[in-house]
Amino acid sequence: MSKISVSIIMGSQSDWPIMQSATIPLNELGVSFETRVVSAHRTPDRLYQFTSEAHLRGIDVIIAGAGGSAHLAGMAAAMTHLPVIAVPVPSRHFNGMDSLMSMVQMPKGVAVACQAVGNSGAYNAGLLAAQMLALKDDELSQRLQQWRKDQTESVPVEVE
Repeated sequence: MSKISVSIIMGSQSDWPIMQSATIPLNELGVSFETRVVSAHRTPDRLYQFTSEAHLRGIDVIIAGAGGSAHLAGMAAAMTHLPVIAVPVPSRHFNGMDSLMSMVQMPKGVAVACQAVGNSGAYNAGLLAAQMLALKDDELSQRLQQWRKDQTESVPVEVE
């Protein structure tokens, strides 16, 4: 079994339809990951245990998706030295703008890389995690470069 490098955490099971998009580039690039529900508000002890043990389990990057008040990414970043990529999940009342505002307004000294709201943000979070890992993994770097080349070549030159 390969080492799990990325942990995708979310505040609720209901965030999975969005957060699942983060798995697409990770799968395409052969990056191992795990998924967990870790709520900053409903399971604070689980969050503490997760963040204190993630690096010991070999996790290199955390992707954290949450909606509403969206404290998960910021709290995770406050409790670990690992890079945290935030994904604002669309909420029922404000379409994810509340989540986005919560995530991008981190205080100085607690860094979170925030992506766009929704599926595109989750997808790009997976891609960014792979790019971070590729800095120290030559084989992943080669796969990533080929993936980007294939993406470029898939864009048509002319409109049919």
